[in-house]
Amino acid sequence: MSTTPHTSPTPVTVIGLGAMGRALAGAFLGAGHPTTVWNRSPGKGEDLVARGAVRAATAEEAVRAGEVVVVCVVGYDASDAILAPLGDALQGRVLVNVTSDLPDRARAAAAWAAERSIAYLDGAVMVPTAVIGTPDALLFYAGSRESFDTYETTLRALGGRTTFVGEEPARAAVYDLSLLDFFYGSISGLIHAFAFAKAEGVQAADIAPYLDTIVGIMPPIASGSAAEIDAGSYPGTEANLGTMAASVDHILHASRARGLDVSQLEAIKKVADLAIARGHAKDDWASTYEALVKPA
Repeated sequence: MSTTPHTSPTPVTVIGLGAMGRALAGAFLGAGHPTTVWNRSPGKGEDLVARGAVRAATAEEAVRAGEVVVVCVVGYDASDAILAPLGDALQGRVLVNVTSDLPDRARAAAAWAAERSIAYLDGAVMVPTAVIGTPDALLFYAGSRESFDTYETTLRALGGRTTFVGEEPARAAVYDLSLLDFFYGSISGLIHAFAFAKAEGVQAADIAPYLDTIVGIMPPIASGSAAEIDAGSYPGTEANLGTMAASVDHILHASRARGLDVSQLEAIKKVADLAIARGHAKDDWASTYEALVKPA
């Protein structure tokens, strides 16, 4: 494969026409790339065909139509089943699997591709469908650096924040799950905050305008905590774990008194207490990392 960046319209194939697959195919069409689509069950993609996409009759026909073959299905069980008989058809093409699953599944898929000399990129889409194709859309890729360099311009049709994170094929999946770990923990905390406010007679909408204060301090907290965790040093110069754990305890008791589910708060308090018991009371909250990675 040439390492010269591919700048002309690239024949692409999208396998999987769920909501995200349709958004990806639509972005390729919008950028002028000849696009072939295929879905295991019929009845999807009519809007794409109306815009100029070609609907393949079989998965093999779809694969042979594209230089870049993007797979976006429900999980690796589905993608493995689709791709298993297509090893020969994928020869000379770049397989880009943006199916979300576990890092080990990404490694296994990359190994399957390597055994068949198929150029492979594992990807992760970090935005909802409405953002696909915009400058703000973030997508991670890992695996074949040569393939990414060659088709980066093509892949940028899907999002302006197209990012290669390394040749180890599971890295995109690790980035994906790490960011989602943060998201789901945060959104769960948000909903619990609204539940507590309402339990005390305050409307969620009355609390919402002030959350920007908390959201605004998160970027420097994230970068600072990352640096501390990587360095293994957690100086609590501005706020220490002991003081913050006491606040968690207040929220926990107040929530329990109002009959709310407190399982998430109990888990937070448990980890904080373990870190404090190990001597981190005067350290930054980032020191709870030590309790997470060494829970016993």
